Amino acid sequence: MANEQLKLYPQIEPYDQGFMSVEGHEIYYEQCGNPDGKPAVFLHGGPGGGGSKAARRFFNPELYRIVVFDQRGCGRSKPHSSLENNTTWDLVSDIECLRNKLAIKKWLVFGGSWGSTLALAYAQTHPTSVSEMVLRGIFLLREKELNWFYQDGASHVFPEAWADFIKIIDPDKRSNLMQAYHEIFTGEDRQESLDAAIAWSRWEAACSSMDYSPLRIEEFSDPEFALAFALIENHYFINKGFLDNENQLLNEIDKIRSIPAVIVQGRYDMVCPPETAYELSEKWPEASLVIAPFSGHTAFEKEITHELVRATNEFAKIQE
Repeated sequence: MANEQLKLYPQIEPYDQGFMSVEGHEIYYEQCGNPDGKPAVFLHGGPGGGGSKAARRFFNPELYRIVVFDQRGCGRSKPHSSLENNTTWDLVSDIECLRNKLAIKKWLVFGGSWGSTLALAYAQTHPTSVSEMVLRGIFLLREKELNWFYQDGASHVFPEAWADFIKIIDPDKRSNLMQAYHEIFTGEDRQESLDAAIAWSRWEAACSSMDYSPLRIEEFSDPEFALAFALIENHYFINKGFLDNENQLLNEIDKIRSIPAVIVQGRYDMVCPPETAYELSEKWPEASLVIAPFSGHTAFEKEITHELVRATNEFAKIQE
């Protein structure tokens, strides 16, 4: 039915779980769905967000072999909140190592927010390993995107949440909040670092959807989650994503131009505004850009869920 509202598939449990050892890290991974189905890998956000049970539900479990893993330092991967050997290119290498470990020839790559950044970096590095791409809430890790969310932009839309975000920073250091938070995270006071991590995480949670979600705020306030999420995000952002230059992911689109792709973007995304998705689509017109007109950032808003599930349903029809 053309007008049917698509929803997440029912919850399922993994048929396989394990850890992959790489450079002092133990990377948690799991496989769900049909072992003989179309392979797909879910790249979570953050960086530092970790996978979730809900990540499995964007794919028809009868048709897909669904791989979810926790990136270095977060989720169930160990050591927790570690920044050692933790860069974009380390994660790109991990994805390819996991594909080889699982004896997968090609897989659909699914990622939103930071997951879209990582998906682009991975696909541009290993284009022959990618069958299709489903991207959401595009983030290219450029200075203007970081400034929008962490200095001057979203602050004007969520002033009450912004006040909580900046109140732990000395007023004379608020001209560069990213750096101010970095100094706390790398300082000696562990309680101050934890308090800052919770404030950092709560700020993102407050801005992620069109409706205020106390549950999301509570989840992002969990100390264990917040510590990995905030420290790893700040580590990546301070280092400009470890990219050669801030336009690298746009400039290297030719490497993935022939890969079928769908880009889903919330019109009112306050974390990753739609300008970035539009710029990506201008560089990559072969990809299909879908704007969800009444949605924000999270993948779990109804319109965005619908479009993501529709994309995976359509790509399920393509078999290697």
